[in-house]
Amino acid sequence: MTDIRVAIVDDQELVRMGLRMMLDAQPDIEVVAEASDGHEALRIAAAGDIDVILMDVRMPGLDGIAATEQIAAHDDAPRILVLTTFDLDEYAFAALRAGASGFLLKDARPPELLGAIRAVHSGDAALAPRVTARMIEQFVEAPAPADETRLKVLTPREREILVAIGEGMTNDELAVHFFLSISTVKTHISRLLQKLGARDRVQLVILAYESGLVGR
Repeated sequence: MTDIRVAIVDDQELVRMGLRMMLDAQPDIEVVAEASDGHEALRIAAAGDIDVILMDVRMPGLDGIAATEQIAAHDDAPRILVLTTFDLDEYAFAALRAGASGFLLKDARPPELLGAIRAVHSGDAALAPRVTARMIEQFVEAPAPADETRLKVLTPREREILVAIGEGMTNDELAVHFFLSISTVKTHISRLLQKLGARDRVQLVILAYESGLVGR
């Protein structure tokens, strides 16, 4: 099994040290780089050989939002998992919109963090939609009417699956709910990403809320 190569970006050395100790103890995860601010994060991301970046939001100099936006703009960018102290953090929400693939609280239990890293790395991001959905509900208080121009490219089934993804269903839950195989679920998600020009599953969650399909 190939190790998941992780970079830790946080301005607090003790936080980086604690995360490194926990992650390096895992058989399938290797911490390959550390950074104390957004500028350093850009440099290590440009150097390559990183699969997942754990990104703090509030840092001096270049913050995690700006760094996420610049890193995610590249086609071969690593996945970015945002870590924040507060569950209702408008800055973390902005980071997700900038291209982060997940959101997690710093006080998350180790199994949650490890599961999020593995999920984000796999491209499934099964944990992230549930976390982001709870957060998005706080910020999308008055969703706009559904953008039918953008959504009309979807089949009725794809639209139903987009709503379910916005509500936080995992692939397994989608399969049970719609009586589909996991491979068929993944095919539907791939088509949604392509048709809607979304980078990943988190962007589908955000789109479902911003278009008014979820949260009405």
